[in-house]
Amino acid sequence: VLHLVDLFFPPFPSKPGIRGRKTPILVADSLEMHQSTIAVHYDAKHLVPNKMRDFFCTINLDQEEVFRTQVVEKSLSPYFGEEFYFEIPRTFQWLSFYIYDKSVLQKDLRIGKVAIKKEDLCNYTGKENWFTLQPVDSNSEVQGKVHLELKLNELITDNGSVCQQLVVHIKECHGLPLINGQNCDPYATVSLVGPSRNDQKKTKVKKKTSNPQFNETFYFEVTRSSSYTKKSQFQVEEEDIEKLEVRVDLWNNGNLVQDIFLGEIKVPVKVLRNDSFQAWYLLQPRENGNKSSKTDDLGSLRLNICYTEDCVLPSEYYASLRNLLLKSSDVQPISASAAYILCEVCRDKYDAVLPLVRLLLHHHKLVPFVAAVAELDLKDTQEANTIFRGNSLATRCVDEMMKIVGKHYLKVTLKPVIDEICESPKPCEIDPIKLREGDNVETNMENLRYYVDKVFREIVRSSISCPTLMCDVFYSLRHLAAKRFPNDPHVQYSAVSSFVFLRFFAVAVVSPHTFHLRPHHPVSFVKLRSVLFISVKSVYLVDVFSFFLDDVSSTESKEPSGLSEPIHLKEGEMYKRAQGRTRIGKKNFKKRWFCLTSREFTYHKQQDKEPIFTIPIKNILAVEKLDESSFNKKNMFQVLHGEKPLYIQANNCVEASEWIEALCRVTRCNQKRLSFYHPSAFLNGNWLCCKATVENTVGCARCTADVPADTQIEIDGDRETERIYSLFTINMSKLQKLEEACGSIAVYQGPRKEPDDYSNFTIEDSVATFHTLKQIIDTVEKLNESHEKYRKKRSSSAEYGSEKNPIGKVS
Repeated sequence: VLHLVDLFFPPFPSKPGIRGRKTPILVADSLEMHQSTIAVHYDAKHLVPNKMRDFFCTINLDQEEVFRTQVVEKSLSPYFGEEFYFEIPRTFQWLSFYIYDKSVLQKDLRIGKVAIKKEDLCNYTGKENWFTLQPVDSNSEVQGKVHLELKLNELITDNGSVCQQLVVHIKECHGLPLINGQNCDPYATVSLVGPSRNDQKKTKVKKKTSNPQFNETFYFEVTRSSSYTKKSQFQVEEEDIEKLEVRVDLWNNGNLVQDIFLGEIKVPVKVLRNDSFQAWYLLQPRENGNKSSKTDDLGSLRLNICYTEDCVLPSEYYASLRNLLLKSSDVQPISASAAYILCEVCRDKYDAVLPLVRLLLHHHKLVPFVAAVAELDLKDTQEANTIFRGNSLATRCVDEMMKIVGKHYLKVTLKPVIDEICESPKPCEIDPIKLREGDNVETNMENLRYYVDKVFREIVRSSISCPTLMCDVFYSLRHLAAKRFPNDPHVQYSAVSSFVFLRFFAVAVVSPHTFHLRPHHPVSFVKLRSVLFISVKSVYLVDVFSFFLDDVSSTESKEPSGLSEPIHLKEGEMYKRAQGRTRIGKKNFKKRWFCLTSREFTYHKQQDKEPIFTIPIKNILAVEKLDESSFNKKNMFQVLHGEKPLYIQANNCVEASEWIEALCRVTRCNQKRLSFYHPSAFLNGNWLCCKATVENTVGCARCTADVPADTQIEIDGDRETERIYSLFTINMSKLQKLEEACGSIAVYQGPRKEPDDYSNFTIEDSVATFHTLKQIIDTVEKLNESHEKYRKKRSSSAEYGSEKNPIGKVS
């Protein structure tokens, strides 16, 4: 999760700016899955150059751009205030942020960057930090890895003396960067470098690929016999081997322009010691690649980063902890349950609420748990008009539930009207102080009334679209509130409006980008949204929710799949390969606007045009990644729907992963889904993957998602349980002190002395709480043993120079 806050540029710079430890490459195996998420919020200050410019910021995994902020116009301290949350679909070395000066006619200028190593992200997570912008130097912009085999041989010469020969086998590279959005034309130079020698050799150029296969071997003389007398360009003695090193440089062939440096690795010859080493090495920047300008005069970038990496064991390891959490709603009192204790011992309840809600939701246990904690919350509520207004466990659980299950509901309800407001804005300012010259307050009032009426009508008509789970939760809250305040006829409505209006619709109206209703902060919407929010609340609050709740009670059994209107799931611009034959026989890639709903998958020439091609959801047979070797393009996937697959290229790895996930989720219940597919394309009369010559032959690889699942919500229960286990582990000292306190109360029944660690924790039933705490601690300790066994197994299997522990490199 990334929150980009603001940016700071130093005033009046003298010159305009242009720009850890050894960690194994994480490879998932049968015992462990590494899954990462990032969230960022950011802003900046004192950017160069020293006159007002238009700035934007990009988020990059290595050098691949995955997100871009809105453009902040005419500022040297732009405030972005945007949040980005995404799953990381691949391994990476650096999380980078680039600041650009927006240009209308020329290429956008990169002002500077902030680059954070993957292993350093944990040092900055959960807190705001100012980072000094660094210059952007092409010699330091590297990514990818190279596969080498190195060996020292001893050779006997004709006169019987012994000399050493170095053998360098450069096999392949993986993950080289895109050059101007396209695959590069890489080649490698292999050098043996010492104090008085630089013997260099070069591989062949591989065209249009980021994963070149070289498979070339080079031989170098390392030492010579003392009787060797022929003069040469270098003189080397036996002891000089300590100073020799192998250097491999990767380059992009520029043809008519200068070649571009892609990265290098250096391996000392002395580490080989007559042995053979084969390893993947992460490419590194040049040692002098970032000394072009001062680093303190480019400005600063403020970031709030939350990075999590989950190490998930097989499902059976979590059975005890999972069962303990799922039976929480049956524990009396609820404050003695494992789920409640989890949220109490965590310093920040949000850390615990999110995985807990997702786990309970996945196992259909959320509604009774919310009802139980809401009932406990109501015991402390003295006034009906303050019902569910605080940040209690009950309100946070409902908030997260609405965010998870209500996204599609919001898109159906509010997206059309928000799109209209943003794309065809009308002036709505009615504050006399803020009116501009020529504005008419009466006209603005009519415009505001038009927008408010439209939002109101959409919300009122949306009751049939409300997800079943939200209806069930609101029904429980409504009856609990009426039971707590039987003399107040309006409390059943205000109990629900506290959530559905203030925490759901209002948040979506104020920040539509948060719910993916708009791609960025809508600039034209900024002045309107606060007025719109206040007007809707003051004019329509009672009527809209009276109407809404009457309809909710009659639609409790309705499923989202039974709606008359299709649910809008995802849309965006991507490239697709032509499906028909062209006049010259070559099929090219064209940019198209894609749209996915609960009924069909379409692409359009432009966003507002009619669809060119439509695939009904029920006709999709599989959605899978496509090998890069098919068309020498990254981030490709295929939609199998009939005789001809649809090949699509996304703009980056995160976007490709999100599209594949969305398409798989909505098609997993299709009865005719395929179990096997071809991971490559059918070109020149055969499948590139299995070399079969029949185009409609059965696939050669098993589909990655051929098991029917819930099409509305897909949750990895084991991953959420792992996160909860991690929280219990972090707060183990609190659990133990709380267990000690409960034991004392249960045994002696004396007055309880409450330490600061849990002074706010109410122990209603010390015996029940003690029993639950003992189960939690025992279960967590067993999981600790399982994790420790796997860590030892992984560390013992990581050899020096192996893929899991490359020599002297960072991941």
